[in-house]
Amino acid sequence: MRAEFPEKVQFLFEPHDYKVLFGGRDGIKSWSIARALLILGAQTRVRWLCARETQQSIAESVHWLLADQITRLGLADFYRVEKARIVGTVEHKTGMYGRPIETPGASEFVFAGLKHNVNQIKSFESLDGVWVEEAANVSRNSWEVVIPTIRKEGSEIWVSFNPELPSDETFLRWVTNPPPGAVVVRTSYEDNIWLSETSRAKIEHLRASDPETFDVIYGGATKSAIEGAIYKAEIALMEKEGRITKVPYDATVPVHTFWDLGWGDLYSIWFVQAFPFECRLIDYAEGCHQSVADCVKLLQSKPYVYGTDYLPHDATSHNMATGKSVEGVMRSLGRKVTVLPRLSIAEGINAVRTIFPQCWIDAEKCADGLQGLRRYRYGVVETLGVPTREPLHDAASHPADAFRQMAVGIKPPRKQPPKGAQAPRPVSAWS
Repeated sequence: MRAEFPEKVQFLFEPHDYKVLFGGRDGIKSWSIARALLILGAQTRVRWLCARETQQSIAESVHWLLADQITRLGLADFYRVEKARIVGTVEHKTGMYGRPIETPGASEFVFAGLKHNVNQIKSFESLDGVWVEEAANVSRNSWEVVIPTIRKEGSEIWVSFNPELPSDETFLRWVTNPPPGAVVVRTSYEDNIWLSETSRAKIEHLRASDPETFDVIYGGATKSAIEGAIYKAEIALMEKEGRITKVPYDATVPVHTFWDLGWGDLYSIWFVQAFPFECRLIDYAEGCHQSVADCVKLLQSKPYVYGTDYLPHDATSHNMATGKSVEGVMRSLGRKVTVLPRLSIAEGINAVRTIFPQCWIDAEKCADGLQGLRRYRYGVVETLGVPTREPLHDAASHPADAFRQMAVGIKPPRKQPPKGAQAPRPVSAWS
């Protein structure tokens, strides 16, 4: 078998715990990984998970890319492309890199989203590795689920992405502070031996006409903020003032929770303590396909003394299957609940902007919620055929919506502390 491979990525055929390819567009990341995995799977038995942060259907996975590369590499005799997986047609007696295996078998590639499939990801056993594609927006929680899952002796984690924000969990984890055993390689279109002359001409024109955009798109440079980011200025000020830091829990003050209940049983929850002139966001949780009772169990597992659970207006709606509302179920479980009034998104955003200067956010416990706030953005949405600029409804909108509930519902205490007493201040991560 002969296949072209740029010298820069030939380490993919060597055993390493972590293999990371990052950089700009047309930077050979996806093609190189797809080819390497298919070649390894044709020569030895490999069982591989191909994942993204979110994947609503198999069409959003790299299934099509692998199928295309099977044809380009002439490996149709070695693989059978099925609707939801790709399996080998040849039984191998050795594992990856020629390692001995107890039971001969064929290679297999399976596909899944990470963010809302925790149980499914944990159920994968004996994987030789995982390839996380388009990994720039993978959350801390997702990494903390998938990394321990890949625990077989000699198994590997492969990561590919175009960088976006320097504060993104993926960039911090794999580029800023990569773990021992990681090979981290930055690629660009200049490494792409398959790049067409037409594409090269367009890239060089952008380099000459708009160097800043070129650096982000093709150079792999990080951005200061997502284009159209709604809370860009507010978060920048928080960073400047050191209000994204370690924020301790004060056991003398109740913790209020603020919820967003999204489509597909998604939920986002901020845990907040209110002080005079301060709102301390000490924790954050999110999930999918869990019952209200499971959410309450999650709250009870945390070491907090709770105040009120603030729910969005639709928490009063009754489930057609059970006849019960989220509000009713939570009250029956002993929670103190307040359902907030419905406001327009614009009104809610204005409320958030008003309260942002009082907010302190725990950088570690609220990492995924904060990533959502950074990525919450305006985009063009067509309503009845008319394009309008509105906040996008995507993965980032759920923590942002829950944050909006907090801005609307929070009521800081009005009483001042006793004379001579000082309320505890959040502790700097550098102290």
